[in-house]
Amino acid sequence: MTTPVFLTVDTEFAWRHHVAGLDVDAIYARSLEPAGVGLGYQLAELARHDLKACFFVDPMPAITFGLAPVRRMIETILEAGQEVQLHLHPNWTTARIGDRGAAHDRFALFDYSLAEQTDLLVRAIDLLVEGGAPAPIAFRAGSYAANDDTLAALGSLGFRYDSSHNGSEAPGSSRISLSPRQIAPVRSSPDGDLIEVPVTVIEDLRGRIRTFQLCALSAGESYDALEHAAVSHHAAVTIVSHGFELANRRGTRANGVHVRRFQALCAMLAEMRDVLPTTHFADRPVLALDHADVPLGPDPLRTRWRQAEQLWSNWISERPRSRRR
Repeated sequence: MTTPVFLTVDTEFAWRHHVAGLDVDAIYARSLEPAGVGLGYQLAELARHDLKACFFVDPMPAITFGLAPVRRMIETILEAGQEVQLHLHPNWTTARIGDRGAAHDRFALFDYSLAEQTDLLVRAIDLLVEGGAPAPIAFRAGSYAANDDTLAALGSLGFRYDSSHNGSEAPGSSRISLSPRQIAPVRSSPDGDLIEVPVTVIEDLRGRIRTFQLCALSAGESYDALEHAAVSHHAAVTIVSHGFELANRRGTRANGVHVRRFQALCAMLAEMRDVLPTTHFADRPVLALDHADVPLGPDPLRTRWRQAEQLWSNWISERPRSRRR
């Protein structure tokens, strides 16, 4: 018995670079190819380890900057043999070049009505396909900010998968009516075809859960989470990353800790491929539904090690470079 792994990368323009007043080329560079460890580097590492990944691409910045940067993202991903699915940050719908973020719409998808969400999704699908992607069948809301109306809208538009539920962000950002500890795929409604594929979480301290994300878990925690899923025959594992996550927030310097975590994760998944094969949503893998999968339990020593590693990582990657005399 195998447990499919969805290795997902949210691929988007970072809003903070628009707020900083950067032009479109600089925003692309710092969001998609920061410090030489962005999209190109990640795709090369995936290819080297023969892994599949899903890139959830947000096409909404095309409303502000035109379709060219979104087409560039999509072509880069598809040429590398990976899949493109839909991501959506609705705040871009009213943004203007050079406005430094002043003209934005609501940031959370759940702040829109069902009809408004449906219209936004239709617009996003059109932009994604116009940019060269196949018609999407999977979705993740920006900042996981989905609710049950989002699932209803996706179902009405023929989507097969949603991956917006993230228990570590519930009930604040992630508002789908599922338990925060729900990590197994589940049908979104008894009579629907849409399957919710939650982001995997672990319990890092008793009663506190944490996202299976590169910037959130140490390599040791990732290994333990994968081993736990394999031994427990989980229905699926869903891992999150971002195109800019291997660099600092300014996109000017590689984050060495995050790069090493990514390299270690790729090596782990390659080593465990017989029991934890990576897959694309477009492969339409058969997913066991309604499993009572339980997140990896806490280990105080493992958590303290990650906290120390994280402090070091943030200090090194975010501090200004000293000027030469």
